[in-house]
Formats: sequence, structure tokens, C-alpha cells
Amino acid sequence: MKPNDTPLRALLQERTREGSLWCAEKGNGVRCFACGHRCFIPEGQEGICKVRFNRNGTLQVPWGYVGGLQIDPIEKKPFFHVLPGSSALSFGMLGCDLRCGYCQNWVSSQTLRDPEAVASPIAVNPSDLCSYAIEHNAPVVTSTYNEPLITSEWAVEIFKEAKKRGLLCAYVSNGNATPEVLEYIRPYVDLYKVDLKGFRDKPYRQLGGVLQNVLDSLKLIYEMGFYLEVVTLLVPGMNDEEAEIRELTQYLARLSPTIPWHVSAFHPDYKMQETPPTSAKSLLRACEIAKESGLHYVYAGNLPGQLSGYEHTYCPNCGEAVIKRRGFRVLENLLVDGKCQACANAIPGIWNAPNAFAN
Repeated sequence: MKPNDTPLRALLQERTREGSLWCAEKGNGVRCFACGHRCFIPEGQEGICKVRFNRNGTLQVPWGYVGGLQIDPIEKKPFFHVLPGSSALSFGMLGCDLRCGYCQNWVSSQTLRDPEAVASPIAVNPSDLCSYAIEHNAPVVTSTYNEPLITSEWAVEIFKEAKKRGLLCAYVSNGNATPEVLEYIRPYVDLYKVDLKGFRDKPYRQLGGVLQNVLDSLKLIYEMGFYLEVVTLLVPGMNDEEAEIRELTQYLARLSPTIPWHVSAFHPDYKMQETPPTSAKSLLRACEIAKESGLHYVYAGNLPGQLSGYEHTYCPNCGEAVIKRRGFRVLENLLVDGKCQACANAIPGIWNAPNAFAN
């Protein structure tokens, strides 16, 4: 389907520039490196994401707009080891390289695939976005809502300005990356949250991805020094078997036992309205398995107050609760310079606000 065959596609075609993450191939085709699909895109056609397309032998990419903009608690991203209780300016564009049937942001991510998903681009510029973050006391600027990898050129343009203003920059991503895109964003992205959707390849392919691509990217994200947290939405009947949870959490523990892992409750949404919600019992069992696998920081989400302490951060050395939470709200932060008050053990994370926000 050509990029100009609907009014929205025509509008988005106007909000593009030549991209950076591509190379020319034979027959006036291009190869895109923005995500793990590595699409070969013939002239006049678009990639799997629907928003990167070939115009006269050059790759055009989204530019100059947002599809969503909001101030969120940093815990909603979720980052639990980054400036607890602070805010993040969240922005997103349109389109995605996957097609998850339970997507909570499907109106923006599936806009060009699903006629029921209706979203419109809003013109913005990086300076105004960063000013908005500062005005609302948000020390973090986050590319989220749709898949940030496929709009990396625009994110980097925003993050260049954010860095000048002393802001931290983050991706909330499905992790279907390439080494090329990670090298491209590394100078600008401080924080990276990966949505690891399970540990079986067949369900991943049904969502439009490949498990091994995500695992390879997770390893590279960690090795390249991005600050990393990982979340898994526990979907009944899809990824909630104990054996799969054990393999997933053992993989993360081998990568590093200090990577925070969030397991979140599924609620019926989008094309999975008939799937039952995840029970608190299932979440708690997943947390137990993760601890048995050796992960130090395990969190359960989406069921505030029902999770037997798994919303809190505990010191792995002495067991003291160093940050207490309910949902996205921080009740108490007992860390001193990132260390446990009881035993002085250092807790990995980013605990000090950027200079622009320091008291």
C-alpha cells in the first residue's frame, strides 16, 4: 500500500525528512535499519511500520509532530530506579513495527493499519517540547506511546535540545532494535525500558516480531551502558506458564541480576477483550519465580495494593525497604545518595536530578 493512498498518509507524507538509518540498494530500493525487521523498501513503498517509506530512492522518516503528549509519573513508564516521584514528559508519534492485539496505545500505534484507530499529528518543535518539560518540572523526556525506534531521527532531534537543557532522555520500547539504531541513539538516550513480551518465539511472531532479535538487543542495550529496566505484561494463556517465566527471568539474571524486572497485570483491551485479566496470584507467583532466578529487584504492577510488597524497592543486602510505593505514587524514599540507610549498600539507578532540577 502506497504512502499517499489515504488522507492521513498524505498528511504524514508532508511531515517527513530524509532519514539517517538506511542505505541504498539496487533498483532504487532502500534498506532501513531502524528496527529488527531491516525492511527492504522498493521505490514508492513503505516498511512494515507504515511510516518510513521510499521516495525516489531515499528513505523518508517521520518528522516535526507528535501523536500524543503528556506529563506522566516516571513510575508509569515504568522506571522505578530513576528519580523516584519525579515526572516525565512523554511524547509519541504514529505507527509501530509490531501488531500486538492487546496494545493499550493502539489508537496511535496502529493508526495506519486499523481504520478504527483514529489519531492526528500535532506540529511541534524540539525547543517548545523541552520548554514544556521544564515548565512542568519534568527532568526526563521520553519517547513512548508508539514504538520509538521507528521514529529515532525525530527523537534524536528532540533529545539534542533536551541535552542542552540538562534533561535526561528515555526510550520506552519493544526492544526490536538493531546495532545501527542503538549506536545512533546512544549519545542521546540515557534510559531504556524494554517490553519483553515473553520467552517463546511463536507468540512473538504472531505479534509481528522475532524473540531472538529482542534478546540480542537487550544484551547490547545493557552492554552499551544504557540504564535498563525491563517489563513483561503477563497475559493469561499467552506467556504465563511457570516454565516460560523461569526461563525469561533466568535470562535476565544471567545478563545482570541488578536489572529491575516489572511484571504487570493484563487488562482486556483492543482485540483481546475476551481474555481474562491477570490475577494478583499469578503476578505474585511470577515475582517469586523471578526472585528464585536470582533477580534482585522484582516489581508487580497494575494492581495497586494487592501485591504483597512487590511495589517496593528492597535492599538485596539487608532486606530493608528503601522505597515504598502504591501504584505510581512514592510513599517513602529512604535512600541516601543512592544507598540503603541501614547497611550503606549502593542500589543501582539514577537517584540525583540533573543540574537544571537540583535543589
